Amino acid sequence: MTSPDMIRLGLENLLRTRLRTVLTVLGVVVGIGALTSMVSFGTGMQKNITEAFRDSDLFTSLFVTAADIGDITDPDDVADLMRQPPTPLTDSTVIAIRGIPGVDMAFPEISFPVRLEMDGHETRTTLRGLPASMGRYRPFNDLIYGEYFSADDGRVAIIRMETLEDMGLSVVDAEAEAPAAPEDSASHMEIVEPDSVIGGTVSVITAVMDLSGGPMGAFARLMPRGGAFQEAAREFEITGILKQSSNFSGQGFHGGIFVPIEVADSIPRLGFSSVWELLGESDSEGMYGSIYVRVEDMADMESVRAALVDDMGLSVFSIADQLAEIRRGFVIVDSVLAAIGTVALFVAALGIVNTMVMSILERTREIGIMKAIGASDAEIRTIFFAEAATIGTVGAVFGLILGWLVTRVANMVVNVRFMPSGEEPVNLFYFPLWLILGAVGFSIVVSLLAGLYPAGRAARVDPVKALRHD
Repeated sequence: MTSPDMIRLGLENLLRTRLRTVLTVLGVVVGIGALTSMVSFGTGMQKNITEAFRDSDLFTSLFVTAADIGDITDPDDVADLMRQPPTPLTDSTVIAIRGIPGVDMAFPEISFPVRLEMDGHETRTTLRGLPASMGRYRPFNDLIYGEYFSADDGRVAIIRMETLEDMGLSVVDAEAEAPAAPEDSASHMEIVEPDSVIGGTVSVITAVMDLSGGPMGAFARLMPRGGAFQEAAREFEITGILKQSSNFSGQGFHGGIFVPIEVADSIPRLGFSSVWELLGESDSEGMYGSIYVRVEDMADMESVRAALVDDMGLSVFSIADQLAEIRRGFVIVDSVLAAIGTVALFVAALGIVNTMVMSILERTREIGIMKAIGASDAEIRTIFFAEAATIGTVGAVFGLILGWLVTRVANMVVNVRFMPSGEEPVNLFYFPLWLILGAVGFSIVVSLLAGLYPAGRAARVDPVKALRHD
């Protein structure tokens, strides 16, 4: 008996008991559907988060600080650190970092709280200084309205959409459908067109300290009614509106308004990171708390990190450092979801065992005749293995279809019910090729394992007793 003959015989045996076969296949379909839909959810989360980090260029970003206090546990070391302020980052540090091979850009982190006023509307937010070269990268290369500034020294600004909404302004393009304002804020939101914002003027108001009379005099005026704090205002022209932040877009660039970095550095403000700056014993001009560094490619991360840490003695933080830990967490999540889905497939395997054992009892005489005319034990086992593999293959194919349909419905419900109006739909599920092929292979393996006992039992049938079986 040839292998095609044995496979054909196995298929014919399944067709004899169509109802039982269909019910058994349905068990495998449900098991594979549950398994693939759960694993695709974990895979989809990993894909969305990883792509969001990659799209926002966080895997090529480094945040440099002067001192790393994370590993300090000795109280005496902490006390020494408090008594002696760390060596600050300076303009010369920025210039040195820009000279490291593989560094695309480096600029100091300049951000501070401000109050914004525009046409009778106001809000409080954070101002951040950025170089004009950041206009090549996300999210600043994809403004919803207007353009990014082209120089580092102009009185221009990019404002975030959320900031305008906090000011009570809802920007609506008359020629395009814009996101609707929340119902609870619709009563006090003023509808404006983008053209009325782009080219408009916003006042940036900062708090400054009156240091007349020396540091101790300023300290005394910090007491109630001291009057040491004053306000300073500067006017900026709005050239662009940044879209609402979603997922991880723009992470590392928090702020409600963005201005050229040289202008931001020249804005008078109350900003101090230590008591020495407050008392005037340290000139903070040209000194920064951290520096943002962007490398040209992820392959340059290690060499740039080595230069910063080993050669310059700086502390470096990068999201890419957490990538291995993030992936490890997703492996755990995927494993848990796969284990839950495997339970349904295990129940389906029991159904395969039951179906094939019943088939043996019904076909005992047939098995005896085949062995009497020369069929070997291996050939009998092959026939039953062919039946089990067929059940697994058909169940896997339709299970994948079921899993895909379930995920499509679930994804649609989530996007309709829970995603904010106007946001781009998110695909929460992902079916990579390895999941499709793995599901088919796993289903066949489980089916073959389920067929081990029935196939072995069929091969052990005594042909003499089988021929006497009614």
